Amino acid sequence: MFFGLDGVEVGLIIVFICLFGGILSGFPVAFAIAGAGIISFGIIAALDSAGLLIHQAIDTSSQVYRDLVNSGVKADTISVFRYPELPRIEEAVFPKGWEVALDRNVSFVVNRMNERVLAGQSIETLLAVLMFVLMGITLERSKIANDLLTTMARVFGPLPGGLAVSIVVVGAFLAASTGIVGATVVTMGLLALPTMLRNGYSPELSTGVIAASGTLGQIIPPSIVIVLLGTLAGDLYSAAQEKRAVVAGCTDALTYLGQPAVLSVGTLFQAALLPGIMLALLYALYAFGYALLNPDKAPAVPMGSTNAEPVTRSEAFTWFLGAPVALIVGVVLLGNLGIVGDQSTDVSRYSDIGEGASLRTNVGPDCQASMIELHGQEAWDAAVAQQTAINDAGGVQQSERLSEEALAEARANKIANAAPIGTGVAIIVLLTSLFLTTARGVSPSSPVQPLLIGGLGAVLMILVDILFLSPASSSGALVVMLAIPFAALMYGVVHATKICAQNELIRVVFPPLVLIVAVLGSILGGITNPTPAAALGAGGAIMLAAYRKLKDQDRSPKLIIWSTLAIIACILVGINFDLRINQDEVGFQSWFAFFVAYVAYLYALFGLLFSCWILYTSGVLSPVVRETAKVTSMVFTILIGSQLLNLVVISFGGEHYIQQFLKSFDNEFTVFLIVMLVLFVLGFVLDFLEIIYIVIPIVGPVIYGGTFDPKWVTIMIAVNLQTSFLTPPFGFALFYLRGVAPKEVTTGHIYRGIIPFVLIQVAGLALLWTFPSIVTIVPDLIPN
Repeated sequence: MFFGLDGVEVGLIIVFICLFGGILSGFPVAFAIAGAGIISFGIIAALDSAGLLIHQAIDTSSQVYRDLVNSGVKADTISVFRYPELPRIEEAVFPKGWEVALDRNVSFVVNRMNERVLAGQSIETLLAVLMFVLMGITLERSKIANDLLTTMARVFGPLPGGLAVSIVVVGAFLAASTGIVGATVVTMGLLALPTMLRNGYSPELSTGVIAASGTLGQIIPPSIVIVLLGTLAGDLYSAAQEKRAVVAGCTDALTYLGQPAVLSVGTLFQAALLPGIMLALLYALYAFGYALLNPDKAPAVPMGSTNAEPVTRSEAFTWFLGAPVALIVGVVLLGNLGIVGDQSTDVSRYSDIGEGASLRTNVGPDCQASMIELHGQEAWDAAVAQQTAINDAGGVQQSERLSEEALAEARANKIANAAPIGTGVAIIVLLTSLFLTTARGVSPSSPVQPLLIGGLGAVLMILVDILFLSPASSSGALVVMLAIPFAALMYGVVHATKICAQNELIRVVFPPLVLIVAVLGSILGGITNPTPAAALGAGGAIMLAAYRKLKDQDRSPKLIIWSTLAIIACILVGINFDLRINQDEVGFQSWFAFFVAYVAYLYALFGLLFSCWILYTSGVLSPVVRETAKVTSMVFTILIGSQLLNLVVISFGGEHYIQQFLKSFDNEFTVFLIVMLVLFVLGFVLDFLEIIYIVIPIVGPVIYGGTFDPKWVTIMIAVNLQTSFLTPPFGFALFYLRGVAPKEVTTGHIYRGIIPFVLIQVAGLALLWTFPSIVTIVPDLIPN
């Protein structure tokens, strides 16, 4: 043995040295990882063949080991770390020879590439990476950051540390719209850093806040880190809980846990929302506090107003706060009173299936004991009582097809209990009314008559819905009855749009904000999964960039505006009409609605193709596509290379050795704390991709195989990985910023500036550790 180390320990050290040697060599990381796996396997195989690597394994044939197993200790919990006194035997790290290990590695590489890269269950989710990268790079090339930085500097500049706060706000906004760390840091470094230095800001604060704010894209959804980590974590959690259930004596995780062991990327997006906002607030609070303590290093810098017309405080309070709050509270109150609600008359042709017991009770004694230990005696007794009642009633009630009379009765009951005001009408009226009040606040001196006409249209829509429409009314009748009030409402909205266009903040923020709400809203609301939402975001980003390019060229962007309205029309028609034309009987209004939706779809598609043509002829689309291909290829090549390195670690028992070490601790918190510390230290020298695909598969079966909420575990890891962009010497955000910083900003300034924000990251992790509900509250409130 080398230096008294076990052969497996020596093998792990060899892999570690080869990996870092490959990364430091300057060779492309994706190929360096695969090369490190091949080279380390060759070295370990040579040392093993020479008899220099000896593994001290527990002698499973000894009487002491058999007595320990017979005493009730499970075999998979026995390790040299927990029971160092057990007899051992010496064996090679490749017990069957390196040739057999090599053959298994080759076959496993093929299988894993097929499962995780080419045709596995997670490939559809991984396609979201491509779409989000395309969305981010397109928005970055559309100069959205330039406008945001200028506008936010005018909004927050008059505050102490206002320029630093504006950087945090822009960083959070770009995180939700682009999520590309490098592009965000470089853009803000080029545009904001010279301005901050010129106005007397400290180089340390300036560089620190730019680098830290740029990394918010790693945690605020839609985040590429969460997509990559979520696809891996979902598989690890499912497999670990299935194994945990078998060890507990149960047949599967559903029986043992009482719920499926599933973790989706959409759920992780929901879980990451509040932690991301929390980190942005901590950054902004630090910048504001620093400015209060050091006013000469972060002075207030008035940079002009964002509004074309001066507005008094009372007018701003009335139209920007009072009226919107009153409208939102009013709609929520009406919803709670049942006045606003669902008006759908759809009734299932089958009766509801009876509910089963909260837990499966038809299990063996070992599984029963484990379930009582997990859920508690009270929960088990309640499940037994439920199952007894179900059995006494003749078993779980099966779903049956309803008769025509029962179907008509169910539909009549639903119509009778429907709310007077439909949810769709209420949402349209609320959103447009908020827009009208905002326009009034932007320009109080503008003629109020068009806005009053729009408000009258909103009121008429509500009255028509209450007095003349019922849930049984056809979609065609709804369109005809609401046509005139809706036209009046749109007249006011068009006038409000012209007014709001005079406000720089609204003009700059509103278009990307709509895109963010569309993408994140569809994911967080459970409407669709991340991949279609990412495709929507990519298409929207292309149209937004083309709109900006046409404006720069003094050309009319009306075609893109009409294409956007066509998409909205398509959605509204699809929601309100039955577009299934392959049925036996299709009415005139369904055919008419189908052709309207089809024409709107074709026009929207033409608008998207026209946007691509504008970007292509402007020289924007080609570099965007090339950069997207480069980034995506890098991610998937690292994925393939890391699989090879993982298989090498598995082949000589390294993965099992590390997992046995972690399992030797009785406290789950201790195990997770060790893993988090290791990830934090590795973040100084490894990128987040290497950590996700090399380290997480090794420690994942342990940290996901316990009682912790998998959402909390994954978000804690994601926040920890975000720190890897900030920690020297290999923090990527620091490299990006160093490359664009002026000469008077030294590397020492950047390193000193980033220290407080790294400490804020650690404080954020401590808050999430202490208050895990910050992670879990949003997924619990929003059903999937």
